[in-house]
Amino acid sequence: MNLPESIEYCIIGGGVNGLSTAWHLARRLKEKGRGDGSRIVVLEKSDTGAGASGIACGVVRNFYFSAAMCDLVKLSVEVWEEEPEALAYNPVGYIAAVPKQQVSDLEHIYKRQQEIGYESDLFLGEDACSRHMKTMYADFHCEGIEGILHEHAGGFSTPRGAMQGLTKKVEEQGVRLWRGVQVTGFELEGGAVKAVRTNHGAIRPGLVVIGAGPWAKHFWQMLGLPATAHLRTTNGQIFKKPMFTYWSLREGSIQTDRPYLRDNGQPGPVIHLDHSIPLVDPDTKEQVHPGPWGIYWKQDATGVQGGGLPIHLGENVNIEPYGRANQEMDVEFQRYFGAGLAWAMDRFRGGGPSANVARPNGGIGCFTPDNYPIIDMVNSNTFFIADSNHGFKMLGVGKEVAAQVLDGPRRSLYPFRLARFEDGDLHPSSHSPFPWN
Repeated sequence: MNLPESIEYCIIGGGVNGLSTAWHLARRLKEKGRGDGSRIVVLEKSDTGAGASGIACGVVRNFYFSAAMCDLVKLSVEVWEEEPEALAYNPVGYIAAVPKQQVSDLEHIYKRQQEIGYESDLFLGEDACSRHMKTMYADFHCEGIEGILHEHAGGFSTPRGAMQGLTKKVEEQGVRLWRGVQVTGFELEGGAVKAVRTNHGAIRPGLVVIGAGPWAKHFWQMLGLPATAHLRTTNGQIFKKPMFTYWSLREGSIQTDRPYLRDNGQPGPVIHLDHSIPLVDPDTKEQVHPGPWGIYWKQDATGVQGGGLPIHLGENVNIEPYGRANQEMDVEFQRYFGAGLAWAMDRFRGGGPSANVARPNGGIGCFTPDNYPIIDMVNSNTFFIADSNHGFKMLGVGKEVAAQVLDGPRRSLYPFRLARFEDGDLHPSSHSPFPWN
């Protein structure tokens, strides 16, 4: 393998963020008459989609309490909608159903969506929520559900199809995609990356873009960046938190012969359901979780795919091998997810998913101090995308990064700058039990 001695744009990571950045950067270079994809290389230690992007649920939604995240996801949805077939995108919509404790959050999100032209409907009160859900699913339960936000945009992408589509986009633009190339370190000089060291030699880059998903902390350490963030509160106090922590993602698929379709036979939207009550398996009457709890799900090729509340793992976790072979994988996925589905819909009760085969994915996410992405230059020639497990919902980030690299700062990316921690400009926290909402 003969890597180039130097390259203008060196992108590390062959998942959603790395491939999207390469695709849009090459396209924008061509539009501006400044060359083409031959000025770009993507370094991937295994194959495209071999990490989190290949086993994710692929949900695309805008259910975010942070206004900045809401704006950024709207841009991402527009990218998905450009070529849905090429990217295996299914625009089925998205529904968030929540208890009383989260209704104010839902109203806040709905207001922001209306302000930016993101089409959605809001239903308040258990009766209104139940009526709306039963227009699609006669067996859906809304006991204690006081708010529903139905996003008409969004949906999901099939991870394997999306990765194949993005890979094709990148290669069509003339980008050189080097598989089996592992980055082993950086040569730093004067606040810049002088060389990217790999198992196949070193490359001198003009600009480095890192979009490595769960491996964010790994590359952060290679760059010698601070392991601790100093967070300033609204009253000026400063406290310290680890720059990155890990969560086990309770995600996977359950094979079942009871398909997740609307009563009219059409594909259903992605559904996110949170609740404040204990999670009790309707079939066994056993308490699975004391609450609050939450799950999300969508149609899968052989049943239902989704997930539940992640499990905090701390600062130091071995994330390899990534996926189902990892011993950190959540062995309780089937019981938790199956019980949640059975609570939500009668079709999953009495010999539903809990009696079938579960396929937990074993993904591990790498999270920032406020659980929102860092998208910023971290030295004079290194752009870092630490997506904090937002994944597929951030396809448009690559487009915005490309625009910032070639044209200057983007308003959409400013709220995700690294300096927000010390500036006291943190993303707001919602009442959701999920860390990323």
